[in-house]
Amino acid sequence: DGDNYKELFGALDNAFLVAYAIGMFISGIFGERLPLRYYLSGGMVLSGLFTALFGLGYFWDIHVLWYFIVVQVCNGLVQTTGWPSVVACVGNWFGKGKRGLIMGIWNSHTSVGNILGSLIAGVWVSSAWGLSFIVPGIVIAAMGIICFFFLVEYPEDVGCSPPLHHVMTTTEKDPEAVTSNEGPLSISGQSSADRSDSPKEPAEEPEAISFLGALRIPGVVEFSLCLLFAKLVSYTFLYWLPLYIVNVAHFGAKEAGDLSTLFDVGGILGGIFAGLISDYTGGRATTCCVMLVVAAPMV
Repeated sequence: DGDNYKELFGALDNAFLVAYAIGMFISGIFGERLPLRYYLSGGMVLSGLFTALFGLGYFWDIHVLWYFIVVQVCNGLVQTTGWPSVVACVGNWFGKGKRGLIMGIWNSHTSVGNILGSLIAGVWVSSAWGLSFIVPGIVIAAMGIICFFFLVEYPEDVGCSPPLHHVMTTTEKDPEAVTSNEGPLSISGQSSADRSDSPKEPAEEPEAISFLGALRIPGVVEFSLCLLFAKLVSYTFLYWLPLYIVNVAHFGAKEAGDLSTLFDVGGILGGIFAGLISDYTGGRATTCCVMLVVAAPMV
């Protein structure tokens, strides 16, 4: 309740984001080498734990800033397990043909989560703000348990044909793995009928890429910088838009939180729209550039 509460909020946000940024480098390395189902599920359950611990500070009457900073740092680190894991899973399941649309629809989860998070938090923000953290923490932990039991990392694990790009990568190592016209392309080089009668062989695991190897992939540095500045804007809106609306429009805390969700509604529509355009034109970088240029005057 001090006069410097805005600076303290900023310190908590920075503690989370700095830990998140640093942890992303480490998380990507582990995510390439560990079973994604265990890695992602564990990260979700731990994210729920640390989010709930933040909210419990209200009920435990904790007024020590370092408690909340440590919880935020831990939360930022464990939440980095999410992005690399789910991107890898989506990549395993879908080829390149419609990936823009698939990623646009899939990536709307970010905006949907922001909307639900704001609405859920707004229910208790003026009464018992601890529940604004505990309830979302329980939700993500529960989803982590569901993910542990039901996530399928590779389509071939459930008898589906892998996406074409995955097959082509494998056949480069084994030219005889391409089937005849009698059956679909598959890693084993057999038709689907033949494979149903033969014992299932484990799919060949792609070799994990190094950090420098990833940087040498064309476009990685450019798109990373692009995402850096896009995230700068989106996180500014995510963290500060409700407070900005309260101070400028003089709305209540709940009304400001509800109104701020419109930013993410645009994110859902825009992501799907951008994916469609990039698939249709093949110009992913051009689509990205045009949309960011249009976003600048809006900001």
